Amino acid sequence: MSAKDGKDKIVGAASVMGSATMLSRVLGYIRDAVIAYIFGASVSADAFFVAFRISNLFRRLVGEGALTSSFIPIFTELISIRSKEELRAFVLRFFLLFSCILVVLAALGVFFTPWLVSVMAPGFVITADKFDLTVTLTRFMFPYVVFIGLMAIAMGILNSYRHFAAPALSPVLFNITLIFMTLVVAPFMRSPVYALAIGVVIGGFFQFALQLPFLARYEMLPKNLSLKISSSVLSTANGTSVDKPVSRILLLMGPALLGIGVYQLNIFVTLRFASHLPQGSITYLYYAGRLMELPLGVFGVAIAQAVLPALSTMVVSKDMDGFRSSLSFALRLVNFVNIPAMVGLFVLSIPIIDLLFVRGRFSSQDGLLTSYALSFYALGIVPVAASRIVVAVFYSLKDTKTPLIGALITFAVNIVACLLLVGPLGHGGLALATTLSSLVNLIFLGYMLRLRVGGFELASIFSSGIRSSIAALLMAIVLYLSIYWLQFGALTLALKVISLIGIIAIGAVVYMVASYILKVPEQAILKEILLGKLAARGSKKRAK
Repeated sequence: MSAKDGKDKIVGAASVMGSATMLSRVLGYIRDAVIAYIFGASVSADAFFVAFRISNLFRRLVGEGALTSSFIPIFTELISIRSKEELRAFVLRFFLLFSCILVVLAALGVFFTPWLVSVMAPGFVITADKFDLTVTLTRFMFPYVVFIGLMAIAMGILNSYRHFAAPALSPVLFNITLIFMTLVVAPFMRSPVYALAIGVVIGGFFQFALQLPFLARYEMLPKNLSLKISSSVLSTANGTSVDKPVSRILLLMGPALLGIGVYQLNIFVTLRFASHLPQGSITYLYYAGRLMELPLGVFGVAIAQAVLPALSTMVVSKDMDGFRSSLSFALRLVNFVNIPAMVGLFVLSIPIIDLLFVRGRFSSQDGLLTSYALSFYALGIVPVAASRIVVAVFYSLKDTKTPLIGALITFAVNIVACLLLVGPLGHGGLALATTLSSLVNLIFLGYMLRLRVGGFELASIFSSGIRSSIAALLMAIVLYLSIYWLQFGALTLALKVISLIGIIAIGAVVYMVASYILKVPEQAILKEILLGKLAARGSKKRAK
């Protein structure tokens, strides 16, 4: 694969996943707005978000984090050396093994739930009703871990075949399910918050079920989870058992699991500190974190997921020049999109929170406290996005130990930062601690990657980043003056919607024009993607 082909594949995959992720994120914010309207920043909301954090912790540990990042490099390699029949046997056996692991893990989670809640939210222990509610909600949600773990295997298989749409669209079903449960089911329940817990499990099942038809398309659908697999199917022509790649994946998962586990401990740290702060602090941090995830999910994560299969293929073919070029391209591209996102969220934090959440039981004061956290979280968008790219690069090299070391350093920095900042800044200090620890993680991983693969066009990355930053600062001035001139807080809801959309559109135009004047090369990529789609549509019309 040439460097140009690698870049084209990354851009194509990222555009597909970015579009699908944008749809799921929009529905995600509708979901959050509905939950905020019904539950506000209440005890029930705090309890649900802690329980949901625990479920997401296990999802990242055994699902799309450690599993997918360890599975894709090995499976990509197998595609090039194994027959279809051998691949099906491998997939069948891996599904069986991991299904057993997930069921046991969910059962253990249900049993140890009180301990998990007391560790994650010790401040809840002093309020018996709040603690008991959180424990019950967490137990309701643990089956979600099984479905989302199986979905992660399916995602790894499909991404290895360069199919990204179905995995990226699966959160859409999850969000629709939670919206339905909140608006339709919750009002008829004695304790409405339980509808959310049930919705999490049902949504997880739908996410996995969506992948099945696409697995069947690639003849990778595990039709019979049985241990009775013939020895002829389980062996290759040279006598190598399919258990060997399974073992390699599990060995890679070990350090990856620890690395992601340490990273997730940062969430533990944040929740532990936040549980001792005034009521609503956990809810404020949750909603602010969700908004931070919008640019990360739409483009940062999309590029990271697109990079892993492409770079894994280059590693297998020993094309290290293409590897380094594609890596530099991915980092420049993710910075070009996330630098203005960081600046925009920082400047527009108050009007965005006001428009999305301030209604029903979610007050104006709740909105201000959420935007306070968002302004600190926003500063971490670029280092978090770039770190995810670099971590994916290490995984493509089958190196899961270096990200583990980075995670340990990040964990230590986060604890120290939380201790120093929570006093003077409250829950905003916890958000800033996350940002600072992410920056340290990026510096460490970038240094280690340069030692591992040599130079990867750092000068062009910094040059592009500086020019993008100048363009983003010009955009920030326009955004701030527009909000100030419009007196946003005094507008009606309809005018707020129109004004904010218009302001964001104007900001985007200013950024793109400034990028063009400053000759930021990545601004042409969006034009190429658009022209490519228009050309493809034109070809289809001519073919008809």
